[in-house]
Amino acid sequence: MSKNRRRKPRGRHSSVRNVPLRTHWLLLSTLVLTLSAALLLQGYSRHMFDRRADGVPRAQGPAAAVPAQIASGGPVIDAVATRSARPAEHTIALTFDDGPDPVWTPKILDVLRRNDVHATFFTVGTQVAAHPDLARRIVTEGHQIGLHTFTHTDLGAAPAWRRSLELRESQLAVAGATGVTTALLRPPYSAGSDALDDADWSAVVQAGQEGYLTVLTTLDSEDWRRPGVARIVAGSTPVGTGGQVLLMHDSGGDRSQTVAALEQLIPQLKASGFRFATVGEAVSLSDPVRPAAAVEHWQGAALIMALRASNGILDGISWLLWAAGAISLLRAVAVFVAARRHVRLRRKPWGKTVTEPVSVIVPAYNESAGIEAAVRSLLASDHPVEVIVVDDGSTDGTADIVEALRLPGVRVVRQQNAGKPAALNTGIAAASCNLLVMVDGDTVFEPGAVRMIVQPFANRRVGAVSGNAKVVNRGGLLGRWQHIEYVVGFNLDRRLFDLAECMPTVPGAVGAFRREALLRVGGVSDTTLAEDTDLTMALCRDGWRVVYEERAKAWTEAPASLGALWKQRYRWCYGTLQAMWKHRGALTQRGQAGKLGRRGLLYLLMFQVLLPLLAPVVDIFAVYGLVFLDPLRILGLWTAFLLLQALMGLYAFRLDKERPGPLWSLPFQQFVYRQLMYLVVIQSVFTAVAGSRLRWQRMERYGSLRVPAGTPDLTGPAAGTVPPGLELAQSWVEAAHGDVPVPLPSAFRSVPRDAGARTPGRSI
Repeated sequence: MSKNRRRKPRGRHSSVRNVPLRTHWLLLSTLVLTLSAALLLQGYSRHMFDRRADGVPRAQGPAAAVPAQIASGGPVIDAVATRSARPAEHTIALTFDDGPDPVWTPKILDVLRRNDVHATFFTVGTQVAAHPDLARRIVTEGHQIGLHTFTHTDLGAAPAWRRSLELRESQLAVAGATGVTTALLRPPYSAGSDALDDADWSAVVQAGQEGYLTVLTTLDSEDWRRPGVARIVAGSTPVGTGGQVLLMHDSGGDRSQTVAALEQLIPQLKASGFRFATVGEAVSLSDPVRPAAAVEHWQGAALIMALRASNGILDGISWLLWAAGAISLLRAVAVFVAARRHVRLRRKPWGKTVTEPVSVIVPAYNESAGIEAAVRSLLASDHPVEVIVVDDGSTDGTADIVEALRLPGVRVVRQQNAGKPAALNTGIAAASCNLLVMVDGDTVFEPGAVRMIVQPFANRRVGAVSGNAKVVNRGGLLGRWQHIEYVVGFNLDRRLFDLAECMPTVPGAVGAFRREALLRVGGVSDTTLAEDTDLTMALCRDGWRVVYEERAKAWTEAPASLGALWKQRYRWCYGTLQAMWKHRGALTQRGQAGKLGRRGLLYLLMFQVLLPLLAPVVDIFAVYGLVFLDPLRILGLWTAFLLLQALMGLYAFRLDKERPGPLWSLPFQQFVYRQLMYLVVIQSVFTAVAGSRLRWQRMERYGSLRVPAGTPDLTGPAAGTVPPGLELAQSWVEAAHGDVPVPLPSAFRSVPRDAGARTPGRSI
């Protein structure tokens, strides 16, 4: 069976889908919402946590609403029934707040086990979620567990909704970790019943209505002060025989003094006739701790998993952001150093001045708005040129406009619509010169652009040259932002690529090629949407050097609306991804191809794919930082990042001899343009992964291009005037063939090729 036989279509699976999938936006929205929820949970549990010690003095407000029987009653309060209870005589209810702690709680549990004492642990919900094994050990070893809110917040100062949230979430954490629920609550920053004020009482009443008994204290060891073991023991020793609820801590800092004090206190109090009991046993409560319902247990387990996942997500994001920041800073330094070196290198000539004529290929599809300006600018070149306009099935009379101009040295080739790569290949086949310049139909060349862009061909290693594309329609914020991107982003990167010998793209707006190089790689491929990137990478892999000549300037129209910009950048990004995948083999190759693979492709992967994919995370994390972290620190980091961009912008504008005025809009670029660009990358990546394809899309033209000043009007009174480029071409041809005049533009087809053009290659 012949290998060249065309495969039969396999139904719908072989068809090309031209409409991008919409499910990726649903997936992106889900990821963003999930990340936002994780950070919100993390921010609430970690950064709303009140880390003040329980015993820190606090202002006491009016207590008119506190019932007298409560203010003078016992430490265990039933607010619904407005009654309280005291521990029995000679009974110590030993309680610990703020845990569990991975260091001190196990040591305290060991002391209690050795002394056969049971205590009550008032746990913080976030600590339980972080150390569920310790919460289970507390319950398993016979101790009683209570709530100390979810984030150790002052319930008296909190609104009603947050009080309910704190109690509900801490209860779920206990249920998920231990399989039990508890009715015991100790509000943070509470003391004895006589210290309650109206705000505290409001919180106690609300807790009672939600089913909780409030447990206050009668004896404070003040171990949170770390006053020394002796003073803790003295402060924990009751005066008299009355029952006590003793407050100690198993978390919140160094509790080594608490552990040592317990070793002395428990034997001493036992010897004095006191017995130790849990709070429930001390006041004869019936089952304050009960098995959790299955629903509560699973809800609690889910909460713990969510908290742990959010911790992991936050840690991962933190590392990613630090790495991204470091890489971006290194990139800025590398680009700056490369730009300085590139400027010095370009002061040296490439070699002998290149004077041979050039074929300029203009692929055109519905370019009536700017085609005349483009063609006339090319004829105004101070270098010998022929211009070949390939009309790719235009429906707006583009070819008719060019033909009606009757410009010498300009040919029009018509073909049915087949796409830009086919139009370029048609132009290459029709070209007469060894050096080719490819230019979009919406681009105007400066008079010296062609001459400057071909000078690097004095070096035989050079197979292609990238010119300097400038934005002509810079009005409005969108125009300014694209102008900044062209000058700062594209051109600085091209200088770096040039030095590293890994140029990935010669832009379609202004690029020059050696015919020999094009023949060897088989012309312009249509397998990707970014035919310019695909072609450039193919040349690099074939061993050719691709360089950047910033003095070859051309002016091009940029999209004037967000919709048009989206379409253009979507095609660019998607096509670049296709080209990167197509030429992934360069990663393992040697020589010029290896430089492209291990330098250029990895650079593109890092800074044009991975970091933009991380950009939404950066924005979400910035909002997270403004809400839960230090907003001044976040604003400081953002300002530093913006200052770095501004400095790079000033330097890039200076290199390109541009006025720095548009840089004032740089801060605003971060809020619209940057988001648009990374959303384009996200859509492109999802579309590429899904296997969809897009067609070559023509950008809307606005007619902002103008014929350069001084260009002869060959259709009017100056019809006998020969443009500078054609005059040089005529002289060159006469020098090559003698004094016999040769009519233009057919003279170009008579120009002898140099030896390099005879290098065999695949036919275009």
